[in-house]
Amino acid sequence: MTATREDVVDAHAPRVCDDMTVEVALAVIAGARVGYLTVCDGDDQSTGVVTLARLAALRGSSAYTDRIRLRDVLDGSPRSHGIRSGARPGDAGEHARTPGGLALSH
Repeated sequence: MTATREDVVDAHAPRVCDDMTVEVALAVIAGARVGYLTVCDGDDQSTGVVTLARLAALRGSSAYTDRIRLRDVLDGSPRSHGIRSGARPGDAGEHARTPGGLALSH
Protein backbone atom coordinates (compact mmCIF):
# COMPACT_ATOMS: atom_id res chain seq x y z
CA MET A 1 0.00 0.00 0.00
CA THR A 2 1.38 3.40 -1.00
CA ALA A 3 0.99 6.33 1.38
CA THR A 4 -0.71 9.40 -0.04
CA ARG A 5 0.34 12.98 0.71
CA GLU A 6 -2.67 13.25 3.04
CA ASP A 7 -1.53 10.15 4.98
CA VAL A 8 1.90 11.69 5.49
CA VAL A 9 0.43 15.05 6.51
CA ASP A 10 -2.06 13.42 8.90
CA ALA A 11 0.71 11.41 10.56
CA HIS A 12 2.57 14.59 11.56
CA ALA A 13 -0.23 16.94 12.57
CA PRO A 14 -1.92 16.97 15.97
CA ARG A 15 -5.32 15.29 15.67
CA VAL A 16 -8.33 17.14 17.09
CA CYS A 17 -12.05 16.51 17.17
CA ASP A 18 -14.28 18.41 14.75
CA ASP A 19 -16.41 19.79 17.59
CA MET A 20 -13.48 21.91 18.84
CA THR A 21 -14.05 25.65 18.57
CA VAL A 22 -11.84 27.81 16.36
CA GLU A 23 -10.55 29.67 19.41
CA VAL A 24 -9.44 26.45 21.14
CA ALA A 25 -7.93 25.16 17.88
CA LEU A 26 -5.85 28.33 17.61
CA ALA A 27 -4.61 27.74 21.17
CA VAL A 28 -3.71 24.12 20.32
CA ILE A 29 -1.80 25.26 17.22
CA ALA A 30 0.11 27.82 19.29
CA GLY A 31 0.85 25.34 22.07
CA ALA A 32 1.99 22.61 19.69
CA ARG A 33 3.96 25.12 17.60
CA VAL A 34 2.55 23.79 14.34
CA GLY A 35 0.84 25.42 11.39
CA TYR A 36 -2.05 23.02 10.96
CA LEU A 37 -4.26 20.44 12.65
CA THR A 38 -5.79 17.23 11.37
CA VAL A 39 -9.53 17.32 12.09
CA CYS A 40 -11.27 14.04 12.96
CA ASP A 41 -14.90 13.03 13.35
CA GLY A 42 -16.40 11.12 16.29
CA ASP A 43 -15.00 7.86 14.89
CA ASP A 44 -11.45 9.31 14.83
CA GLN A 45 -11.50 9.35 11.03
CA SER A 46 -9.69 12.27 9.41
CA THR A 47 -12.13 14.71 7.81
CA GLY A 48 -9.65 17.37 6.76
CA VAL A 49 -6.89 19.76 7.70
CA VAL A 50 -7.21 23.30 9.04
CA THR A 51 -4.32 25.71 8.91
CA LEU A 52 -3.27 28.53 11.19
CA ALA A 53 -3.68 31.00 8.33
CA ARG A 54 -7.20 29.80 7.58
CA LEU A 55 -8.34 29.95 11.21
CA ALA A 56 -6.73 33.35 11.75
CA ALA A 57 -8.47 34.68 8.64
CA LEU A 58 -11.80 33.39 9.91
CA ARG A 59 -11.26 34.91 13.36
CA GLY A 60 -10.50 38.26 11.72
CA SER A 61 -13.61 38.18 9.53
CA SER A 62 -17.01 39.66 10.24
CA ALA A 63 -18.51 36.15 10.04
CA TYR A 64 -16.61 35.01 13.15
CA THR A 65 -18.32 34.07 16.41
CA ASP A 66 -16.84 32.15 19.33
CA ARG A 67 -19.29 29.32 18.63
CA ILE A 68 -17.86 28.27 15.26
CA ARG A 69 -16.58 24.70 15.35
CA LEU A 70 -13.96 23.14 13.14
CA ARG A 71 -16.63 21.06 11.41
CA ASP A 72 -18.26 24.35 10.35
CA VAL A 73 -14.99 25.49 8.79
CA LEU A 74 -14.53 22.21 6.93
CA ASP A 75 -18.08 21.86 5.63
CA GLY A 76 -18.19 25.33 4.05
CA SER A 77 -21.22 26.42 6.07
CA PRO A 78 -22.44 30.02 5.71
CA ARG A 79 -20.58 30.97 8.90
CA SER A 80 -17.29 30.11 7.23
CA HIS A 81 -18.19 31.82 3.94
CA GLY A 82 -15.08 33.19 2.32
CA ILE A 83 -12.76 30.71 4.03
CA ARG A 84 -11.78 28.21 1.41
CA SER A 85 -11.90 24.54 2.19
CA GLY A 86 -9.20 22.17 1.13
CA ALA A 87 -6.30 24.35 2.29
CA ARG A 88 -3.16 22.35 2.81
CA PRO A 89 -0.35 22.78 5.31
CA GLY A 90 1.74 24.66 2.77
CA ASP A 91 -0.89 27.43 2.96
CA ALA A 92 -0.24 28.01 6.64
CA GLY A 93 2.37 30.72 6.26
CA GLU A 94 5.79 31.12 7.78
CA HIS A 95 5.03 29.21 10.99
CA ALA A 96 3.92 25.97 9.36
CA ARG A 97 5.83 22.76 9.84
CA THR A 98 5.55 20.29 7.04
CA PRO A 99 6.88 16.75 7.11
CA GLY A 100 10.53 16.70 6.20
CA GLY A 101 10.76 20.48 6.16
CA LEU A 102 13.16 22.72 8.05
CA ALA A 103 11.92 25.46 10.33
CA LEU A 104 13.48 28.81 9.55
CA SER A 105 13.43 31.75 11.90
CA HIS A 106 13.62 35.38 10.89
